[in-house]
Amino acid sequence: MSSSMFPNVGSVFSSSRYRKSAPHILSLPLLQGMTTLTEALDGEDNMLVHLGYPSQRDEFFLWILQHHRDFEAVVAFHLSFAAEEICRLGDIEEWKQGSFNVGIPVYIENWKTLRRRRVLLRIPLPYKAGELLHPGNADEKLRSEAATFVWIQENFPDVPMPQLLGFGFSGGQSFLRPENVSFGTRFLWYSRRAILSFFGKSCPCSYVRERRLSILEHGYLITNYIEPSDAKTLSETWSEFCQSQKMMTNLFKDLSRIILSLSQRPLPCIGSWTMDDAGWLTLTNRPFIHQLQFLENEGIPTNIPRDLTYTNTDVFYADLFDCHDSRIRVQPNSIANEKDGQAQMANLFMMRGLLSHFTDRSLRHGPFVFNLTDLHGSNIFVDEDWHVRYVIDLEWACSLPVEMLSPPYWITSRPVDELEGEELPIFEAAYHDFTNIFEEEEKNCPPMFGSSTCRTDIMRRGWKIGNFWYFHALKSPIGLFNLFRQHVQPVFEAQGEKANFDIDRFSDVVSPYWAPDAQETVLRKLEDKKQYEQELRNLFEEHGQLLNELP
Repeated sequence: MSSSMFPNVGSVFSSSRYRKSAPHILSLPLLQGMTTLTEALDGEDNMLVHLGYPSQRDEFFLWILQHHRDFEAVVAFHLSFAAEEICRLGDIEEWKQGSFNVGIPVYIENWKTLRRRRVLLRIPLPYKAGELLHPGNADEKLRSEAATFVWIQENFPDVPMPQLLGFGFSGGQSFLRPENVSFGTRFLWYSRRAILSFFGKSCPCSYVRERRLSILEHGYLITNYIEPSDAKTLSETWSEFCQSQKMMTNLFKDLSRIILSLSQRPLPCIGSWTMDDAGWLTLTNRPFIHQLQFLENEGIPTNIPRDLTYTNTDVFYADLFDCHDSRIRVQPNSIANEKDGQAQMANLFMMRGLLSHFTDRSLRHGPFVFNLTDLHGSNIFVDEDWHVRYVIDLEWACSLPVEMLSPPYWITSRPVDELEGEELPIFEAAYHDFTNIFEEEEKNCPPMFGSSTCRTDIMRRGWKIGNFWYFHALKSPIGLFNLFRQHVQPVFEAQGEKANFDIDRFSDVVSPYWAPDAQETVLRKLEDKKQYEQELRNLFEEHGQLLNELP
C-alpha cells in the first residue's frame, strides 16, 4: 500500500467529527451531510440509528485498511496474476460508498509493459445490512447478488452489465472464472460439467469453486471497473439532458428492452436467487427487496425468514402489510402524535381492504417475473447518447408479480411522493411516453409466456386503476402515508367530496379496526417517542460538552 494512503483517510474520517453549523447550534454528522437537534427531532427515520452510522463506517473502513494486503491478495487470487504484476487498493478518496456497499478500485500494474488497469472490489457494509441484529444478512445479500449476476449472464446476455470477475462468501468459499484457475483444476471442472450434461443433469454455476486462505469474515464481488471514458452514471448528466426528447427516447428504449428481456421467462415463485457454497443457483431466497433490510437494520422485525418464497400474491402482499404494522409497533418515533398515529393505522387498514381493487385475481398464482427493483440514475451507466451501457447493483433484484411491472418513478426528476399537483400531469405524460415506447419494443418480442397477454397492457391498466401508486405505497415503509392520501384515497372520493372530507374524523372512526390494541399502541408509542427524543437530546448534549472541552 502506498504511503500516501493513510494520510488521505483523514479527509474521509473527519466527516465523523461534530461541528457548530451556526453560533451555538451544534451539528452532528450523518453518512451524507450534517443534522442539528431540531432536524433530527423532525426526521421520520430513527435518527439514533442514522447518527451511529458515521462511526461504524469509520471503524469498518479502518478494518479494510488494516487488511489491505489480504484484500489485494484476494484480487490477485481471482485474476491469477503473474509474480511481476502488482495489485494495489486505490486511495480512500477513490472509494465509492453506496447505500449498502463500498466499491474500492484495485489497480493492477505491470511494470514491464507499463500497462495499468483497475477492477472494482465491492464489499457489503455490515452496519447497513442489519448484520448486528440479524447475523447472516450481509451474506444473504451477497449470495443473492452473485446468483443474480450469474443467472442474468447465463440466460440474458443482452442485458448490459459489468463483467463479474469473481466473488467470495464469508467462510472462505470463492468462485473464479475458469480461465483464471490452473489447467488441472479447469480440466476437472469441465469434465464434471460434461458428465452432468451427458446424463441430463443440471450444472452448478459457470464459475470454478476454490477456497481462499484470507479474509474469511467478509464476502465480496469483483467486477471490471467502468471507466469514465467508457460510460457515466445517468445521474451525472440527468439535469443537463433530461429535457432532450432524443436522449429520453434512447433511454426509454433501452430500459424497455431490459425489462422485457428479464420478464420474458416465467418463474415459479416470488423470491430471489441465491447460491450455496457448491455454486448451485436456486430461487429459494425470500424476495430481497431493500425495504426488508432497511427495516431489519433499524431493529424492526419483518418476520419473513430467508428461505420463504411465495406462490400466491395475496400472502406476499399480506406479509408486506405486516412489515408496516411492525414498523409502527417497534420504531421508537413511528408516531408523531395521537392524530398521526390514528391516521397511519386508518390508512393501513384501508390499504388492506382495497387490495382486491388494485390487484388482478387472475394473476394471483402468477406469472411471476424478474424485476430490477433498484434501477435508478446512479445504477445506470450510459454513453453520450444515453444508450444504456451497464446496469449495476443487482442485490435487490427479485421475482415479483407481473402486475408490479411499471415505468421508473424518477423519469420526471421527482421522488414518488412528490408527484402531485402540477407535477402529476408532467409525470403522467412521461409515463405514457414510456409505455408507448415499451409497446413498440414489445412488438419485437415473442408473446409473453406464449400467451396473448401484453406487459404494456398490464402497465396501462396499472395507471388506469391506480396500482402504480398502490404498489409504491406498499413497498415504502415511510412513504405509504403520503401516497395513500395523495393518490389511493382520491380514487374512491365522490366528485366534490374532497373539499368536505374530514381527515381527522375518518381516522378516528377507522383506526380502531387496525388492531384490537390500536389505542393502547398509540399511547405506548407516544411514551416511546418521549424517551427517543430525550435520548437524542442527551446525545447532542454529550457532543456539545466534548466540543466545549476541545482546545
